[in-house]
Amino acid sequence: MNYSKKTVKDVDVKGKKVLLRCDFNVPMAKDGSGVITDDKRIRAALPTIQYLLDQGAAVIACSHMGKPVATFESYKKKQLEKGKDEASITEEKWKKSLAELRMEPVAARLSELLGKDVILANDVVGPDAQSKAAALQPGQVLLLQNTRFEKGETKNDPELAKKMAAMAELYVSDAFGAVHRAHASTAGVAGYLPAVSGFLIQKELDFIGGALANPKRPLVAILGGSKVSSKIGVINNLLEIADTIIIGGGMAYTFSAAQGGKVGDSLLEADWKDYSLEMIQKAKDKGVKLLLPVDTVIADAFAPDANSKVVASGQIPDGWQGLDIGPETVKLYCGAVADAGTVIWNGPMGVFEFEKFAAGTKAVAEALSKTDAITIIGGGDSAAAVQQLGYADKMSHISTGGGASLEFMEGKELPGVACLLDA
Repeated sequence: MNYSKKTVKDVDVKGKKVLLRCDFNVPMAKDGSGVITDDKRIRAALPTIQYLLDQGAAVIACSHMGKPVATFESYKKKQLEKGKDEASITEEKWKKSLAELRMEPVAARLSELLGKDVILANDVVGPDAQSKAAALQPGQVLLLQNTRFEKGETKNDPELAKKMAAMAELYVSDAFGAVHRAHASTAGVAGYLPAVSGFLIQKELDFIGGALANPKRPLVAILGGSKVSSKIGVINNLLEIADTIIIGGGMAYTFSAAQGGKVGDSLLEADWKDYSLEMIQKAKDKGVKLLLPVDTVIADAFAPDANSKVVASGQIPDGWQGLDIGPETVKLYCGAVADAGTVIWNGPMGVFEFEKFAAGTKAVAEALSKTDAITIIGGGDSAAAVQQLGYADKMSHISTGGGASLEFMEGKELPGVACLLDA
């Protein structure tokens, strides 16, 4: 994939209406109060929005929020599949589910952060959005309703994309968390408008794209998380470019079992043992160091207060399960990171949600905070861990998209990036 794309700075935006795809899929309070519990994604869009406004553009921002079901029939079908009683499934409940995913709280927070009123449309491409877009002046911001209220959004419906594009003269993609999906607002609109990236996507392409295409060496990849199956493509692709690959988290037990180790009641994907052996062999053939745990912290239950002890890898007794890497493994992994030129980290080393089993993840985060290497944190759990542990400001880059950064590291083409103009 070509990582070099035109940005907002490469085009003249003065006096133009710009359709800006943001990622405003923010977490909301569960009580239906409409309170945003974390506005990080809204803040991440501010540099691009402010730049466009400063350059004299009118901004038409759009985003999805959650997974609304666009029609009552579809809602009913989904509820029946979940085993709900048909009599309990009402249009009123469906409408309530939609109301909780409206963009009013986002518009209010964006207004506060920008220090100016954000105009909110009651629809995506309907009469209200069209009239407000037509009246929009340079320096103003319009926010469309949740793009997924349109059933054609996730199907990349060309008619929907055309209607969205008709409101603007330029498309700017700045929602990295959604670029791995070919939806009408992430890729379809680029078929009808010149399309460039915003600053957020430019940063992701510079850091992750740079690490994959031309890394400062040695390149060390740390891969954790629960399952080998979810990281297959990443391991395979990184074996082509990395100098060292470190395996931690639950997936380490599948590698251990594949080599004849005893893993007790640890997380195990038995169907992926052969694949794990293939990866070990491929690393040898490619001259890549593949580091696996040498010891592990085990527990007699999956619980924060479970009894625990340290055993050598591959020697976990029945009734016990591995929940973190052990102290010798911590030394090994931190040593590998110390001399790195570039480090990519995706996935925690253990069950870091439990304080007792967070030591491995903490140690890796601390080691990354002290290294002179370029440090790139994939989205999702590893990003959450770094934030929670207070090391976020010590990292070179924390990705804003979990699924997107994974697919990026797999070497897959990202539809929302491929559609942008090449630099």
